[in-house]
Formats: sequence, C-alpha cells, structure tokens
Amino acid sequence: MAEGSKIYPHVFPDMEEWPIYKLLADRKNFVEEIDSFTYKRLLKLHGDEIHDIIASTIYLERIRIKEEPWKVDPPNEYAFWKKMSRKLLGKSPQPSEEEAKSAAESVLRTIIHRYSEEIVGTFRISTFLFARTFLTVFFNRLLNTAAGRNMKRIFGRKYKVYERLLTKGEVEKLRSLMTKGTVIIVPTHSSNLDSILIGYALDTIAGLPSFSYGAGLNLYNTGYTAYFMNRLGAYRVDRRKKNPVYLETLKAMSNLSIQRGTNSLFFPGGTRSRSGALENKLKMGLLGTAMEAQRAIYQQGRSEKIFIVPLILSYHVVLEAKYLIEQHLQRIGRERYIKSRDEFYSLRKLLKFGWNFFSQPSEITLSFGKPLDVLGNFVDENGNSTDRLGNPINVRDYFLTDGEVTENLQRESEYTIMLADRIVERYHKENIVLTSHVVAYAAFIILRKENPGLDLFGVLRLPPDDYIFPMDAMREVVGQLKDELIDMREKGRIKLSRQIMFDVDDLIKDGVRKLGVYHVEKPLVINQKGQLASQDFKLLYFYHNRLDNYRLDKKLNYNKVQMEEAMEV
Repeated sequence: MAEGSKIYPHVFPDMEEWPIYKLLADRKNFVEEIDSFTYKRLLKLHGDEIHDIIASTIYLERIRIKEEPWKVDPPNEYAFWKKMSRKLLGKSPQPSEEEAKSAAESVLRTIIHRYSEEIVGTFRISTFLFARTFLTVFFNRLLNTAAGRNMKRIFGRKYKVYERLLTKGEVEKLRSLMTKGTVIIVPTHSSNLDSILIGYALDTIAGLPSFSYGAGLNLYNTGYTAYFMNRLGAYRVDRRKKNPVYLETLKAMSNLSIQRGTNSLFFPGGTRSRSGALENKLKMGLLGTAMEAQRAIYQQGRSEKIFIVPLILSYHVVLEAKYLIEQHLQRIGRERYIKSRDEFYSLRKLLKFGWNFFSQPSEITLSFGKPLDVLGNFVDENGNSTDRLGNPINVRDYFLTDGEVTENLQRESEYTIMLADRIVERYHKENIVLTSHVVAYAAFIILRKENPGLDLFGVLRLPPDDYIFPMDAMREVVGQLKDELIDMREKGRIKLSRQIMFDVDDLIKDGVRKLGVYHVEKPLVINQKGQLASQDFKLLYFYHNRLDNYRLDKKLNYNKVQMEEAMEV
C-alpha cells in the first residue's frame, strides 16, 4: 500500500477569485503597465547609452532570426526588426540630437510592447478544468503500479495519482499563507515533468489556486501544446533572447504581477540540473524581482508580505537523465570526455521500455520547505517573521533610509544574494532522501574505490559488463550511509523517506528495484545470477550525484569495507 498524500479542499473554491485569473482578466492594462515600467527602468539604468542598447538589441535579434528560427516565431519577424533598424537610423543622413533621441524612444517603446505582448499569457477557466481532468486520467495511468510483473494483479486494485505523487512538509502553513500575502514557490529542477507535476499537485492535492509560471517559448512550437499553454496562465520565456530590453521586460512582468498579489512559481536554478545534484547556485534575476516587489509594496503604503517557499522534488527516475548527464560531462570534461554514440533502439528494447514505464512502481516526492520572507527569515502560519534566534522581525525596516522606504538597488541586490543562499540551504535540509539515492551513491563510491588509478572519466569509460558490485561491501557502505543519514536527520540537516529505515538488505532491494526504473539500460540491476551489476555507469553517476553535495564519502570507514572484502576472499 502506498503512503499517499492528504487531499485538501481548495483555499479559494471560486476560480474567479484566483489572483492569476484577476491579473489576466485585466491583461490589456497589465501589458501597458509593463511597457511603462520597463521603459522608465531602461532609461534609468542606461541613460545616454540607450541608443547603443537598442542598436545592439536589433542586431542580436536579426542574428537570432537567421541562426535560430522557430516555428512559433511571428511571420513578420524579419520585416519588424528591419523596420526598427531603419527607424532608429532616422530619415535624414545626419539627424539632430533631438530627432535621434525621439526616434530611439519611439523604437524602444515599440520593442518593449512587442516583448510584453509575447510574454504575458491568458487564463481560461474552461481550459484549466479540462486540463485538470485530463492530467488526472493521464497520471493515474502513468504512475499506476497495480500491474507490476505479476499479471494476476492487472485486474486488481488500481492506485490513484495522489498515492504516487507524495506531498510532504509545510503544506498546511503554505495554505494559511495564501490568505495572508503573496506566495512564491521556488522548486528544484530535475525534469521537464516538474512544472506539470507541481501544478497538478498544487491544484488537486494541496488545494491551492493556479500560480503564474514561466514556460519556454519552444513549447509553443506544437499546436496542441501552444493551445493549452496560452490559456493556463503561463508566461512565455524565450531563452534565445539575451538582450537587456527583453530581460528587463521579463523582470518587469514578474515584479508587477507579484505586486498585484499574483502567486508565482519559478525555478531559481534557471534550468534542469544537468549533473543530477541539488542546486547550489541560483540565478538572481527573478529572485530579485520578488525583492523589488516587496520594497515597492511598502513604498505604496501597503503592508502585504511576500513569502518564499522552497520545494524539493525527489525522483527515483528522471526520464531525461541520460541526456542531462551527457551534457554535464561534455561541459566539465571537454577534451577528456568522449560522448558515446547513440544506439539504434530495437523494437525489443522499445517494448521493454514501455512495459517498465507502465508496470513498475515509482513514487515522486514533493517536499514543501519552511516558508521564508524575502530576507530569508522563517515565517509562521500568520506570516510573522523571526530571525534565527526566534526574535520577531519587521521586514519593512530593512528597506528604510532615514526613516523612509526607498529604492536602493545595490542594497536589494545584496538582500537577494542572502535570500538565494538561504534557499540553497533549505534545499539541502528539506530534501527527502530516497532509497534509490542511497544505493546509487553507495555503488558509485565502491566503483571509484575499486579503481583508484582512474579519474572520473576513466571510471565512466569502463565496460559495465565486466564489473560486479561485491554485496558485502555494498551492505557495509549502505549501512554506514544509513547511520550517517539518520544522525543528520536528528540534527535537522536532511529528511528521509520511511523506506530508509528498512533493514539494510531491504533498503538495497527497494532502491535497486526503483532506481532508474524507466531506463532501458539500468543504473543498477540484479542479473540472472543474482549479482548486483550496472548497465550504464553514467546513469549511475547521475543518480549518485543527488547526495554528492553532502560529502557523505568523508564519513565512511573504508578500512572496514576493505577488511570484510578481504575476509570473504
């Protein structure tokens, strides 16, 4: 029987009361607000250099159109940027300073509006209700474990999605804060499934209104995807565009939507973790908009607070793990890394993949961390902030200059760095360790110890068929890891799934059974002789990395492991 998740009623049953609905029902005015805010910010930041900023933007966009065209791009892209270039140059060969300034301001406003119209989405209640029903059916099929390998169970009890999508942590406090201020959820990022799973869990399990979230513009390249994404409150993010005008427009959208009380969700790591490790460095851009929005709210004489909620996703299997670890190794290895050639997938392998995909158990755990204010302090269920010693804090005081709330971008940048460090700290403390993480970590540690003369890339190039993991060594290492993890949990430095408390043999069995269950080539597998082996060392390394930042290898007594191996021989 699966653990399951508690199902909560909706905090706001009337969807027309959802902040995202109210925001996008006023889409026209919201876009105009973004236009004005971005224009003023760019003039303030770049001043006399604004003409060069615009010229650079036009140049980069024309390069993008030529080198990275997408189906989703407007059909008039080329003509638009050519027109902006001509307009910026002006009609006369030598325009006066006033004419050049006027032309630059006009072009800047036009570009900003084009970007803001592209970024801001819409929200349709009918589309959201359809998506909710569709995803319930889809996830019940995807995550169902009833079939298993025992054919007799195919016609038995079918599990529900909430029994496999496990929500843990500060859910009730999060629900309370939804009525006290604006919530920003900042998840770890492992898979392309993250956004869908989080959105589904927030809606159908935690009972929360829909959040504003970013979706890559490339997802709009297909008709069906574009139709739904356009109507579910997502804002579009085009990662090809790195120019200051686009980035400031995107940040303005985030800032102003938060000021309007719209709950937001974004991945502060910026992209999926290529290595498989928990994030230890975050992007400052969107986090900074939360800081600026809080200060702006105080400047307006309002008292609403913004709450930051870390969310840690734990998977037994990341579907795109092989692709991600290849990218990571290419980045860190360069000339030392030789990328393996893609194999042709036979029909047998595809059928095997499909069978495993629908028949094996694999829970996904969402750990909601302790909510924070924008300074990184803990908040209670009423939104009151306390420092690390438990003393009450007034966040507004940290934005004062001579008794007045003032804008100070340098000060707010320092606060944002503090907040990012605090979120990373909470990621590691609120992370729920799964049995698959432990066995992958233990196995790769043993593999490296057995090959002391090889660097990481040498180990990864070893043929997996030639290596069998010694079970006595595996039991010893897993046992030591279990003891260390329990000690860390008692000190509040990590969280553990209930299966970690199994005896060592059952822990290993559970971890191997669930690790990378959907992969054609398994990170760990029990072979036909009953021996523990690996079919893909790179995948094993990827899943090992989930615990790598904790430096658990420094706590292991390898002499004891080696002694037991010698005794067996």
